[in-house]
Amino acid sequence: MSAAAPQQITWVGFVVWLLAAFGFFFAWVLRVSPSVMVEPLMADFQVGGALLGTLSGLYFYTYALLQAPAGLAMDRWGPRRALALAALVTAAGCALFALAPTIEVAYLGRLLIGGGVAFAFLGSLVLASAWFPQRRFAMFSGLGMGIGLLGGIVGQAPLALAVEVAGWRDAMMALAAGALVLSAATWLVVRDTPEPRPARAAAGAGEPVLRGLWAVMRRSQTLYIAFFSGLMSAPMLAFGALWGVPYTMQAYGLSKIEAASVMAPILFGFTAGAPAWGWLSDRIGRRKLPMLAGALTSLLAATGAIYIPGLPLAAYGVLLFLMGFGGASMAVSYAATREHNAGGGTGAALGFVNMCAVLGGAVFQPLLGWLLDLQWDGRLVAGARVYAAEAYRLAFLVLPGLCIVGFIAALRVRETYCRPYAAPADPAPAVARA
Repeated sequence: MSAAAPQQITWVGFVVWLLAAFGFFFAWVLRVSPSVMVEPLMADFQVGGALLGTLSGLYFYTYALLQAPAGLAMDRWGPRRALALAALVTAAGCALFALAPTIEVAYLGRLLIGGGVAFAFLGSLVLASAWFPQRRFAMFSGLGMGIGLLGGIVGQAPLALAVEVAGWRDAMMALAAGALVLSAATWLVVRDTPEPRPARAAAGAGEPVLRGLWAVMRRSQTLYIAFFSGLMSAPMLAFGALWGVPYTMQAYGLSKIEAASVMAPILFGFTAGAPAWGWLSDRIGRRKLPMLAGALTSLLAATGAIYIPGLPLAAYGVLLFLMGFGGASMAVSYAATREHNAGGGTGAALGFVNMCAVLGGAVFQPLLGWLLDLQWDGRLVAGARVYAAEAYRLAFLVLPGLCIVGFIAALRVRETYCRPYAAPADPAPAVARA
């Protein structure tokens, strides 16, 4: 990256960042895609909810595990090369998934997809740091997350329609072609820094990053922020990105496309909430307060959406929007992480927090599927298991619990007042004076 951050936003820098943010948009399309393929996947591979949850959740395993290596790759090769190569891996994963004759081959394809898209959001953060003024980092972090969530919206009703018309295999092949186009565009358009010839990292430059990762994992504040990020993301990833569509079909008697449309507000809420919480945090000069408010909003909305008896469909949609909006307060985690690690290891800390943000999907998508399998009454439709609405509600008791623990984690975070802390040489570092 450049030695000093630019003092203004240029159109070139904005285009470079926007392309990386579009990579995160594409990542979200793929992240939620299994939610509109539940029945055909279970029928084609003859599996139940637990194995389907595992298939969807494998995306998050490689995504999470590659966060630190993704930062190392960008340090060594630059975001342009790393992002272009990652998009090629994504294309290969989509094609393998589309052609999979067995569930085991589909597992491998899903792992490759998760590994390829693992670079997208971190790449947008690295490019934002290089191309934009530092005072705009929190806003562009939230804006990039919001753009990604637009991909989650496209991955619901529009992708559901494509699956209905062309089948899930052809839909996945189309996404593979899209990943190839993204790779080529990244190679041609993205530039690592505003300088025409950025300095290359030294051969051993990755070693401090790995040491920094271990260092930030030992900092209690980074752990609290990471827990908050993961816990607030989990309801979105487990409910919004997979099990919400089949639940809505059962609870309201809707078709798949109708249910996917009804679920869209949770993604709209997250899309609107990420930049809104970031803007509010910068505006009021607080990090902790928006985190607490977001956790409380998500808790109340999730509880109401799932457990209010006879809830009208319109009210259900409003509560889904608020559930997503509250969960999006995790976007503030990146600014808080940067400030709590101002003394060193910022890149490793951001990678660690982003890793935890997606572990919720890896853990809770299959967990909810397992809980559903425990209550399955044996019903099958076209070879796919069908779960009663009450079975979903019992499994979803996990979701309010996640919000409660996330609120507790946010309570443990020290307020930075939007200023960097000094290197944590003592147990209670003071806020650095401007």
